[in-house]
Amino acid sequence: MENLFGLLQDPNIRWILLGCMLLGLGSGVLGSFAYLRKMSLMGDALSHAALPGICIAFMLTGIKSVGIFLIGAAAAGLIATLGIGWITRHSRVKQDAALGIVLSVFFGFGIVLLTMIQHSGSGNQSGLDKFLFGQAAALNGSDVTVMAGVSVLLVGICVLLFKEFKLLSFDPGFARGIGLPVGWLDQLMMLLLVVAVVVGIQAVGVVLMSALLITPAVSARYWTERLGVMTALSGLFGALSGFFGTWASTAAGNLPTGPLSVLAATVWFTLSVLLAPGRGVLAKLLLRRSAKRELLLERSSLAGASGRVPGAGASAAPLKVHGKGEQA
Repeated sequence: MENLFGLLQDPNIRWILLGCMLLGLGSGVLGSFAYLRKMSLMGDALSHAALPGICIAFMLTGIKSVGIFLIGAAAAGLIATLGIGWITRHSRVKQDAALGIVLSVFFGFGIVLLTMIQHSGSGNQSGLDKFLFGQAAALNGSDVTVMAGVSVLLVGICVLLFKEFKLLSFDPGFARGIGLPVGWLDQLMMLLLVVAVVVGIQAVGVVLMSALLITPAVSARYWTERLGVMTALSGLFGALSGFFGTWASTAAGNLPTGPLSVLAATVWFTLSVLLAPGRGVLAKLLLRRSAKRELLLERSSLAGASGRVPGAGASAAPLKVHGKGEQA
């Protein structure tokens, strides 16, 4: 604990800690609806699609600016979203296959552009590959301010449209029947995913950003059957993942913060799988053992009851017939 308080004395660490916690909070809340909408791969596709946008923004401007990189990543994410929608609407390819196609094509194109930039001979391309796995240590006050604003925006929209997103997640046919703009809500959710991915790539990177969107939501699903509680727990797990990832990174030395935050989210997922009431492995084992014990007690009571009833079952003595219409 003293080590933690000592680390918090550094203003740079406080910025990193706050930024990662805000990123985990917003991503966790939004990831709950993405998970229920079976859009888990969407965050992965959008995060990988951001890489060529970053590379193209650098090639056009020649400078390393986080603001320019975010604009390029947002543009690439929107193009990827439109591409996925176009493929699913104008072909027989299902959404999961379209996501896989877009993910691989955009990421492959981004790796090609990144290699071209690194072999171009310009002296200012160093550090550009940090967007693959994130560089949370580079966060400053302005970056955290942007993350705070985006987190408030994501959480606020999810709260305001909670009923609409709930219907969209569980019964889109009914939502369409009562007149809700299902297509518009679907595109809005994808846009929010793009915003979350674009803001998070600096801290976590394009490769691991999808983990912060989905893992806290899956962990929260084990603990409750109510969507509101699940959304709150998902945001809490995301924020705690950012907190413990930053703490482990600063306490252990020069370990990367983004991957450690993802590993912290995986720890919460493992604990949820093992210890969650009702759905966890331990709870199911205890329930199975209790049901087995009750079954054995019921069988033993039935066996004891059948042994006390005279003339019942195999204990009944057979009748001996001595003559016609005569019994002994």
